[in-house]
Amino acid sequence: MTSPHPLAGVYAAAVTPILQTDNYASNLDLESVPLLMRFLASRGCHGAVLFGTTGEGPSFSPAEREALMRAALTFRKEQENFRLIAGTGTPSLTETIELTQLAFDLGCDAALVVPPYYFRKATDAGLFNWFSEVIRKAVPADKFLVGYHIPPLTGIGFSIPLLARLKEAFPAQFAGIKDSSHDADFAQSLGNAFGSDLLVLNGTDSYLKLAMENHAAGCITAPANLIARDLRVVWDLVNAGKDATEAQARVTAQRHALEKYPPFPPTLKALLHRMYSLPRWAVLPPLEALPPELEEQALQDLSAI
Repeated sequence: MTSPHPLAGVYAAAVTPILQTDNYASNLDLESVPLLMRFLASRGCHGAVLFGTTGEGPSFSPAEREALMRAALTFRKEQENFRLIAGTGTPSLTETIELTQLAFDLGCDAALVVPPYYFRKATDAGLFNWFSEVIRKAVPADKFLVGYHIPPLTGIGFSIPLLARLKEAFPAQFAGIKDSSHDADFAQSLGNAFGSDLLVLNGTDSYLKLAMENHAAGCITAPANLIARDLRVVWDLVNAGKDATEAQARVTAQRHALEKYPPFPPTLKALLHRMYSLPRWAVLPPLEALPPELEEQALQDLSAI
C-alpha cells in the first residue's frame, strides 16, 4: 500500500524552540532548530511541519516565521531529503499569500494552510475562492499546498465536495489535507471518495493504521516529536502489506497517555528535555509550562508503555 505522492510519510508537527526568558517577548532559539530537525530525522521522520498548532504558529509574526524557516532549512545541508512543510495559514488572505510565497521562496516543500478560521460561517464556495487565490498567487507549479483540516479547533474545515472541487481545479498544487478531525468515519470517507488520488496525512496517531488502510499516505502528529520511531514502524509495516496491529497498539497507548496532559506544546517540550536531553524550551502565552508534578506523572506514564 505505497503512495506515490512525494509528500507521503511520517511528519512531526514540530515544537518551536523558544529560549527561557524573564519576559513574555518571543525569543526563538534559532541555534537549536537544526538540532531538533536532526533529532526528528534520527527518529524516523520523513520531515517536519513548522508553525502548526503544536509549533504555536499563530503566536509568531511573519518575521519570526521567516527566521525559523531559514534556521530549519540549514539542516538540508546535512540531509537534503528531509522535507519541510511550513504552516502559513492565517485569517488574512493577503498575509497567507505572502507567508506562502515566502515559504516556497526559501525552499520549503509544501505549505500547510488552515482555513480562515475567524469566519466560521464561510460557505464552500467562499472557501474555494479563498484557497484558489492562495494557490494561484503563491504556490509554484512544482510545489504543494496541503489544507489543514482541524474543525475542533478552527470551527471550519474541508467538506468532501470542497476537496473534490479544489482537487479538480488544482490537481497537482492542491495535494490534499492534514486530517486532524479525530474522526475515524471521516478518515474512511476520504478513502472512499478519493482513494489515493488525494494526499491525506492523518493527524491522530491512534488512527494511523486505519487511515492508511483507507488510502492515507502517512501522518503529521504532535506526539511524533516523541514517538516517531513507533509511528514509522506502523507506516513501514502497512506499506509492506504486513500486520501493524501490535505496533499500532503501542502508538495508541502512547497517544492516549499524552492526551491526559493537554495542551501538547508544554508537555512535549518538557518530555523532550527529560527523555532525550534536548534544551528545556519555553512556551509563549497564553500557554504555560507544565507544572512539575504533572511533568513527573507524564514522564512516568509514557515511560511505562
